[in-house]
Amino acid sequence: MTASHPAPTPGERALQAHLATQERAQSFYSRQVHQSLTPAMRDFIGAQSMMFISTASSVGHCDASFRGGPPGFVTVLDDGTLTYPEYRGNGVLASAGNIAENPHIGLLFMDFTHHHIGLHINGTAALVAADDPCAPHTLIPEDSAPGRRPELWIRITVQEAYVHCSKHIPHLEPALRPRRPHPDQRPKDSDYFTVPAPAQPPTVPYAQEPHRYPAVPQNAPLY
Repeated sequence: MTASHPAPTPGERALQAHLATQERAQSFYSRQVHQSLTPAMRDFIGAQSMMFISTASSVGHCDASFRGGPPGFVTVLDDGTLTYPEYRGNGVLASAGNIAENPHIGLLFMDFTHHHIGLHINGTAALVAADDPCAPHTLIPEDSAPGRRPELWIRITVQEAYVHCSKHIPHLEPALRPRRPHPDQRPKDSDYFTVPAPAQPPTVPYAQEPHRYPAVPQNAPLY
């Protein structure tokens, strides 16, 4: 770790001194914190199908979110750069909106199934339009999510990457999503944490009188 490295922050150092953890912390910085992705980290990212992201606005309002896709949906472009697609969602664009104001971003990849280990990546992010000439890259799969087209790409420059230890990471087994015997017993996503929208009365079509053409005089000429 060099002096220009993002870690440690003044807050970290102050608490380490208060709790007398400086020696353990320095050992972690020296051995675990990397300024670029190691080969093992690159392989790990390529095998993951989910990640958690954190962003903040220019005034520090934070947002945490989840991203998922087929293994490799986050593409490592080189040992200091990675990218992932943003697909159509609820239209709020909370994470992308924060990035537009404040490029700092945190990623957390978790392996719940095999090695029960995590990887933190902190860096700066940039928004790349899907039709931007800079968006395509030979390493990015052409159709990583069949039937879905990215609206944006998020390109991240790595500043630090380090391990999240296995303690307390639960074991989860991949499985097909079970079918609910009574799907109507679960609220729709849009109503799950809110009061359901009131039902709208059915629309009754306006009854229109049939159009009546004027009678044709008996002696009218025919063409």
